Amino acid sequence: MARTTPPRPVDIPAVFPELRDHVGTATRLHPRPGAPTVHGSSVGGPLLWPAQEPWPHCTDEHDYLPSPHRPETVRRWRRILGAAWGRTRRDEQLQLTEQEQAELPDLDDCAPAELGEQPIAMVPVVQLYRRDTPGFLGPDDTDVLQLLWCPLDHSDLGYNPRVLPVWRRAADVGELLSAPPEPLIVSESYLPEPCVLHPEQVREYEFGGLLPRELDKRILQWEQDMAERDADGEPAYSYQFDLSIAPGWKLGGFASWHLTDPGPMDCAECGTPMRLLLTAATYETNGPADSWRPVEESREPGEFMSLQPDNSPTAVEIGRGYSLWIFYCPVSFGHPPGTTMQ
Repeated sequence: MARTTPPRPVDIPAVFPELRDHVGTATRLHPRPGAPTVHGSSVGGPLLWPAQEPWPHCTDEHDYLPSPHRPETVRRWRRILGAAWGRTRRDEQLQLTEQEQAELPDLDDCAPAELGEQPIAMVPVVQLYRRDTPGFLGPDDTDVLQLLWCPLDHSDLGYNPRVLPVWRRAADVGELLSAPPEPLIVSESYLPEPCVLHPEQVREYEFGGLLPRELDKRILQWEQDMAERDADGEPAYSYQFDLSIAPGWKLGGFASWHLTDPGPMDCAECGTPMRLLLTAATYETNGPADSWRPVEESREPGEFMSLQPDNSPTAVEIGRGYSLWIFYCPVSFGHPPGTTMQ
């Protein structure tokens, strides 16, 4: 089923015509639980990986390992809780059967941290085919974008995973790798659940702090006026959260800097300002009443919940519920990526 973002509640370029000079297009990926294959786009699904190509491993020193677990432990825990959520109505508390309680692993029982001293197999995070992803970003002679990451925190990257983007031509792959290696240990937050995608292009406007100063000041004043309307019981909207930058997993578009002031994202190899490639998000929307929630997913009281809580279908958690913004160099897709958490 397609996912459709509702029209924005305010035609913001009609209010501020200058925003037409600060507009871009993003592709919301709308990941939802499913059974993707190597021949489709996905989050957390299998990758179209050549049998003769070595699987990437992270050889960094993993000096920060809060609650490491073996992948099979995390999957078993999710499977049991997922089954329980699947039969629980939204107005009920989660209930486990006696058998489920007996089989549910204790996530306080961690795997040996010493396993992090060995090379860690990277985890498939995203696979995008040019044919079904509008706004595909990559070299002209490629038609598949794959993103992997190390499923452990890296202190030198702001306690985020190290990412590896890979571009390839599907026709060149040949024999497929049948059994990619699994990491010895993972952070539960960085092991995505398999999700199929429903790509949709949306219009975005640049983050307020990167707009011309006078325009940003006028928008802030407009938001204050809207807040006064809210106090009077009238609908009020935020440029940041309702009108400019879409939440959730997406390709391209603009980055949000709502946790920090905008920081320079320059290529480590050539110094060129980088552009947003992908966003890996903890949450798909900004809450149950969020104006970005797809129209196909309006909910009625008592409706059954899905396998994963509906606002975090991938089970990825960045920081304390943030997003990981992944940048590429416009000079060369072969230059190292950049990341920041917001």
